[in-house]
Parts: sequence; C-alpha cells; structure tokens
Amino acid sequence: MNLTAVWAIYHREMSRFFRTFMQSFLSPVISTSLYFVVFGAAIGSRIDEVEGVSYGAFIVPGLVMLSVMSQAISNASFGIYFPKFIGTIYEPLSAPMNFLEIVLGFVGAAATKALFIGVVIIVTASFFVELQIAHPLPMVAFLLLTCLSFSLLGFILGIWAKNFEQLQIVPLMVITPLVFLGGAFYSTSMLPPVWQTVSLFNPVVYLISGFRWSFYAVADVPVGVSLLAIAGFTALCLGLIWWIFRTGWRIRS
Repeated sequence: MNLTAVWAIYHREMSRFFRTFMQSFLSPVISTSLYFVVFGAAIGSRIDEVEGVSYGAFIVPGLVMLSVMSQAISNASFGIYFPKFIGTIYEPLSAPMNFLEIVLGFVGAAATKALFIGVVIIVTASFFVELQIAHPLPMVAFLLLTCLSFSLLGFILGIWAKNFEQLQIVPLMVITPLVFLGGAFYSTSMLPPVWQTVSLFNPVVYLISGFRWSFYAVADVPVGVSLLAIAGFTALCLGLIWWIFRTGWRIRS
C-alpha cells in the first residue's frame, strides 16, 4: 500500500475543503436551522410525537442522512470529475498506484467532508431539540458506512459524467426525492398499508430507519436488514469501481 500517494490525493482534496471552510460550516448550520423552523415549528406544532419521540427530534436522523448523502456524492463526483475535465487524471493513473489507493484518496476525502457535515448538523440540532443516542456505536457505524458508500457512488458518477450538468442529475433528481420519500420526515408506519409495502422498495428507507434506531431505538424495518442493505450497497459500489479501473471505462478514453 502506497500510503504516501494516498495521503497526497487526500491532502489535496481536503485543502480545497479548508479553503472554503466557513462556507462549508455555515451552510449546514443555516439549512438545519431553516428545516427546524419550517418542519419543527410549523408541522411540529400539529404533530406532538411520532412513535413516542417528539417530532422535532424525530426528523434529526433524516436531516443528517439527507445532507450526508448529498454532500458525499457531490464532493466525490466533483473530486474525480475535475481531474478528468482538465486532464490531470492521467498523473495518478500513470503513477505506481493501484486503483484501491486512488479510490482511498478521493473517496476518503469526500467521506471525511460528509462526516464533518453530519457532525455539524447533529450538534446544531442539539440546540433546537433534546437528542438522545440509544446506541452510540451503531450510530457511528451507520454514519461512517453512509459517508463511505455514497462517496463511492459519487466517485462512480464523477467518472460517468460527461459534463458538469450530469454531476447534479443523481443528487437532485434521484437521491433527494428518495430521501424525502424514504421516511426522513415521517414514519412509514403512518402510511396506508399499500404505500408501506411500496416504500420497502426505496433503499433509502433502510438507511434512515437504521440510523433513527441508533438514536431512539425505533425503526420501520429490522436493524439487521438495514445493516445488510448498506453493506451490500457498499460492496456493489466497490465492485463497479474495480470493473471501471480494470476496463478503463471513461477514464482512459
């Protein structure tokens, strides 16, 4: 393992993040505050509790997942697309590095940024509602796996994209709707039976449900199924990246 090369890529990607640190810090704080004003105050005044948890506290895991997924995809996709766009991607490809070391550098930086955003949102939310973490270790595991898996997805999207517009298609047109329809701001048990069954085909339901369970010990689907879902998704993304580097799809052409 060429740790020097991994660190060089990681450090370069993180340096861009620290150049806009205040923007990166203030954005989740402001957006989280707005969500609590709109959802917590307006809707929360009509819904006291959901499954024994105050509505304001209930939506926190969904808010974290929404931001973490979007940030992980955006950071990872831009991180690999920009070197493709300006032609510097050939430097790591021609260096004595294997695909795993390249992925560790880019994806590790994107996951770190997403993790930072997630922590900032949790801290910000604690000023609005009383948070409790029933299962700290599973909470950390779900957060880390989500940051990693969606950074891997963003890395794949960055390789696939042919222009900057395509980088925004999946986060805006796929991930965000899936999160909103995946129980981020409500429990799927509140839906009619038919729509509860339909919601099980939404993969984001399993992530949000497992992450919420780690806070309040309530879940829409079994926690074991949630862990299997995120682990399987991570393995699928790793397999796709291995195939991309093996074939050179949209990297060497």
